[in-house]
Amino acid sequence: MADRTAVTVDSEANSKSGKRMKLRYAGTCRLCGAEFAAKTEAIYERETKTVRCLECVASGQLDAEEVSAADDLAAVLEVEVSLPLAAGAAGASARREYERRKARDDARLREKWGRFGGIAAAFADEKQSTNAWERGAVGEEKLGARLDGLAGDDLAVLHDRGIPGSRANIDHLAITRSGIWVIDAKRYKGRPELKVEGGILRPRSEKVLVGRRDCTKLVDGVLKQVDLVRAVVGDVPVTGALCFVESDWPMIGGAFTTREVHVVWPKRLAKLLSLECSGGVDVARVHATLARAFPAA
Repeated sequence: MADRTAVTVDSEANSKSGKRMKLRYAGTCRLCGAEFAAKTEAIYERETKTVRCLECVASGQLDAEEVSAADDLAAVLEVEVSLPLAAGAAGASARREYERRKARDDARLREKWGRFGGIAAAFADEKQSTNAWERGAVGEEKLGARLDGLAGDDLAVLHDRGIPGSRANIDHLAITRSGIWVIDAKRYKGRPELKVEGGILRPRSEKVLVGRRDCTKLVDGVLKQVDLVRAVVGDVPVTGALCFVESDWPMIGGAFTTREVHVVWPKRLAKLLSLECSGGVDVARVHATLARAFPAA
């Protein structure tokens, strides 16, 4: 009988003789359905003449045929198959959406201005709706880097995870010995604060403001994500956090909790996570469960 040795399945090596290259034409990832423009780097699979995006390769996603092959290998050799579980790239989907919108805006300018289109595209201000995606990507990337710095035996992270059946995504997941943190990153200007109304003669209500911007719906979004994660992990504790990156936080205090969602800045979040070092959660097992339930976006 063969020794029980962990076998690592390299998803790129098993991509049907795939080759990493800059695509001559626009394409669609055969696994996640993401679209990318010509000259984007991806894995081109010669035998099937299809492409796979680098995010799917990094996250270790396999199609049904490859999973079946891996299962057969385990049955024949009587070994354990250990698939690599990458944390994912923070802000990857927001960055792709920004680049897609930027390319579309530039194309429209080139069409409008003809041979002067290149100059027009070079000097035109970005649309606010387009730039918002770039700002969001930077915020997720910065928070992701800080979370990666905390990773170890007692804390594992996942970034930019897709929600099956939805176009939405979960920015960050942090798995600790005490439970799971579902983290939404936002890069907004202004000072975050909790505004409480009512309480004695009328129902109490809480609003999250950043400057003059009402961000209460962001809390609703975090709570929905928390429920989705709870449905996957069962009785493992799940906590929600809304992290405002580069906002105007006060020198003392500032963090608050509303409807059990922590509203914090990156350094404060890191401190809260560092305290989550005791408990019975199997970090590696829960990390693997969540990585497969919520694939890289």
